[in-house]
Amino acid sequence: MNGFLNLNKDFGWTSHDCVAKVRRILQTKKVGHGGTLDPAATGVLPIAVGKATRLLQFLPENKAYRARIRFGVKTTTDDLEGDIITAQECPDLTLQVINEVLGQFEGKIAQIPPAFSAISVGGKRLYELARAGKTVDVPIRQVEISKIEVLGWYPGAYPELEVAIACGPGTYIRAIARDLGDLLKVGGTLVSLIRTLSCGLELSESVDLIELENCVKEGKFNLIPAEKALENLPKITLEESEALRWCQGQKIALPHNDLEQNNWLVFNEKEEFLGIAVIINSESQLILKPKIVLT
Repeated sequence: MNGFLNLNKDFGWTSHDCVAKVRRILQTKKVGHGGTLDPAATGVLPIAVGKATRLLQFLPENKAYRARIRFGVKTTTDDLEGDIITAQECPDLTLQVINEVLGQFEGKIAQIPPAFSAISVGGKRLYELARAGKTVDVPIRQVEISKIEVLGWYPGAYPELEVAIACGPGTYIRAIARDLGDLLKVGGTLVSLIRTLSCGLELSESVDLIELENCVKEGKFNLIPAEKALENLPKITLEESEALRWCQGQKIALPHNDLEQNNWLVFNEKEEFLGIAVIINSESQLILKPKIVLT
């Protein structure tokens, strides 16, 4: 049993909880996930099973979310799971004012992750330090937001904004909610978060744990083949003798010098997926070097 699962994570479950449940449902030990989701978030959680756990690092990195932000409130965790720091009504806030500053969050931006996050500082997770009452300097990171689109505006004493966000890896949507509220001088916190895209997997094609268990019981469940999930990578096919040597860990000299020096999917002539190789330049010749051999 090798491949990927597009899991729709339920509210309240940690990513680790989901891995444990998938292990039980599929009755296999080798299960991992790509891209942690907070317990309060729902949506796409990529799951790898069997040998595919070695391939998580090669999946597409871009992500997309649907988020709802509440203004006038600041919390310790930058979402509703934390304690309220300040709460001040801001009924005069308008969507027009928000639209005037929202563009500042697109492109490559500097972001300070939430104090309650899984980032390690000095060998400790930030959330562990925060729970212990310790104050640390959270490292600033560069993230990229390719698009923010307004989906809905809900005025009131504590108005709320719903947005779709497409972004690169390492982006904290809670931090966007916090920083947007600070920029507007009213405070902001994340109300809800749904991940709609991760590692090339879309929410519309996902299954939740109940659906997964039912499909397995009915014998209707199939994992996503690794080579399909990795279609973002280029493909190379080896002749039978070369494929055998490559699977044995040998480097293969390539006849072409115009190939990108990148990660490649390796297949044999039977169109069987063998693993991942990297093309390197060695003495003015391109070499196909094994990186992960699955056979």
